[in-house]
Amino acid sequence: MMRAGGPGDGSGQAGRRPRAGASGDGSGQAGRQSVRVYHGLDQVPAGLGATVVTVGMFDGVHRGHLALLGHVTAEAAARGVPAAAVTFDRHPMEVLRPGSHPLLLTTLRQKVALLGEAGVEIVLVLPFTLELSQVPAQEFATRVLFEAMGARAVVVGANFRFGHKARGDVELLAALGRERGVEAVGVALHTDDGREVISSTRIRSELARGEVQAAARCLGRPYAVEGHVNRGDGRGRTLGVPTANVAVPARIALPAMGVYAGHLAPGDGTWLPAVTNVGVSPQFGGTQVRVEAHVLDYDADLYGRRVSVSFEHRLRGEEVFASVDELVAQMQEDIRQSRKLLGAPAAP
Repeated sequence: MMRAGGPGDGSGQAGRRPRAGASGDGSGQAGRQSVRVYHGLDQVPAGLGATVVTVGMFDGVHRGHLALLGHVTAEAAARGVPAAAVTFDRHPMEVLRPGSHPLLLTTLRQKVALLGEAGVEIVLVLPFTLELSQVPAQEFATRVLFEAMGARAVVVGANFRFGHKARGDVELLAALGRERGVEAVGVALHTDDGREVISSTRIRSELARGEVQAAARCLGRPYAVEGHVNRGDGRGRTLGVPTANVAVPARIALPAMGVYAGHLAPGDGTWLPAVTNVGVSPQFGGTQVRVEAHVLDYDADLYGRRVSVSFEHRLRGEEVFASVDELVAQMQEDIRQSRKLLGAPAAP
């Protein structure tokens, strides 16, 4: 049987510190419940048991995804079974149209943690390969959803397509599930106050324009990236503003080049106020885009740590100043503005 679900509210506040799952600490905690993660179909145990399952890329785990996941967890609770999600290790376009695929909003670590926070208890990560893309829709539904995941209900977006040449849809899921007693639930796409649909594509466009607060409204949290802190050239310290050089994976989207107020999570559960520059340091002839974060009133060694950096307020674009002294003066003004925007105390 197929029925339609409502869009849910999935509302979120912009300007908040990111939730714990966005820190990329890999804890995999959903509230106080750990997430079982299986990498590949062959890793799913034969005795997994019944689930209510959804399928998707879930890039960003934004408010639209959260609305859908709310239906998944509700259906699972009603049946007394775990909520599960099937997702992919890379964007399908990376395989189907190499070079045209979009940058991602979350690493796999972040995505799993955020799915867990939304109440998902089981996550199956499928390597997206050319072979997987050629699996017929009926075979995918049978082998992955009905057999491996033990689906008692499959909850997907109303426009969901799957299988070779995207020939599968909610109607096919309903027909295939009917003989097995599996329900297919199609959930309406979530919109922003009834207007524009919230999507990963929309959020990428907002980030590309530097509109981090608009992106946060769609995500339900500030946008954050993660990476290890590498040694840079040490120029920030010589200028009196030491920075952490965060090596963000190349496949992850960055906001437009410029200076942002936000927070840095050093991996200990705290979020520290920070000013972050995304750019090439044109003042010094740089060419490589870097993410360099100055943590306010913090002098601990971050080298080698995996950290997360959030972008909550755009202060300005990246500029070239008439002198290094003018640059330093502007950097100090950026810090003052950030303290005010973030509610950080005055410098000691």
